[in-house]
Amino acid sequence: MRAAARPDLTALWQRVEELSERHGQDPAHVLAVPRLSHLSGVEPGRIPAVIAGRAAELPLEQRVHQRFLRLRATRRDKHGREWPLAAIAQDFDAPGASLGPLNAGTGLLRLGHAAGVQRFFGVYAGFLLADAKSAVERALALIPDGRDDLEHLSRLTGMTPQAIRLTLDGRPPRLPLREQVRERFEHLRRTRVREDGQPHSLAAIAKSFDASGQSLTRLTQGEGLPNLAAAAGIQRFFGVEGGFLMSDDTEALGTALTALARELECAQRQQENPMLAVLRAHDVRSIVTRAGRLSPRGWKSLADHLDDLLAREGQLGRPARGETGGDTDGETDGSPSATDPAAEGGAR
Repeated sequence: MRAAARPDLTALWQRVEELSERHGQDPAHVLAVPRLSHLSGVEPGRIPAVIAGRAAELPLEQRVHQRFLRLRATRRDKHGREWPLAAIAQDFDAPGASLGPLNAGTGLLRLGHAAGVQRFFGVYAGFLLADAKSAVERALALIPDGRDDLEHLSRLTGMTPQAIRLTLDGRPPRLPLREQVRERFEHLRRTRVREDGQPHSLAAIAKSFDASGQSLTRLTQGEGLPNLAAAAGIQRFFGVEGGFLMSDDTEALGTALTALARELECAQRQQENPMLAVLRAHDVRSIVTRAGRLSPRGWKSLADHLDDLLAREGQLGRPARGETGGDTDGETDGSPSATDPAAEGGAR
């Protein structure tokens, strides 16, 4: 992120404090260091210095290493244990040994593996790596005044309006990661142009992170992925979010504080946002329709898998926001009715 566009963390902190008090919440709880660390991936001991602008930034390799360790420490399995490297890597069809250098802090992982790690733990993957659904949902949460036009969403996400429509209709396009990254890189060059209206050259982009323009040629031709350092450099050059593993401390904390402020300021509006409601509606309808055909053993397997997913995201044992948890009459086994999926969809 360019210096002029960097967030003022002190101002963001004060804004969250004011919004917390206005909504009857304790600012000390909302801005608790462990919570900010969980959201941003920044080590707790560094947060006060980062807020004050006194923290020297860590090299990319060290930063990614620390955040990977933090993911393993704070997003544990349903038994409270750290996920083994083999289990994480298996999720994206790689051997556990491929994460060894990252875990030991002796090397960076490949871009595809970075996307897999972030997807496994349920953290935001960043502009180049986010899948269609999470990119749209995150963009909706960032739009002021409930604005929901497709062109604005396209600029925020790097997706075409057609892809956004498909996603909102519950049919997100499934592009290979290589093609997805190429499309979003080209989108950045089209929509974030020079002052004279021309796209930035590959040489100028690559020079910003001490590489040659030729290193990006294969990316533009759809023949390869940039390495992790190059991906971070591209996102920094264009001023888009770097993602959980790739953003520096200031960007990561800025994202966390901004999310907290918007959550407090716009909670009611976001709950009633019709586009988010469409996303949720399609998900629930699809899940309930298919799950209605499960046997009792299948329900148990599904419940175990959900526990695993919740554990990865640090949500095990906590009700989702908006759930009342008070109406359990007639549901002793925890599964929705297999005979009336429409009723489940209408209860949202």
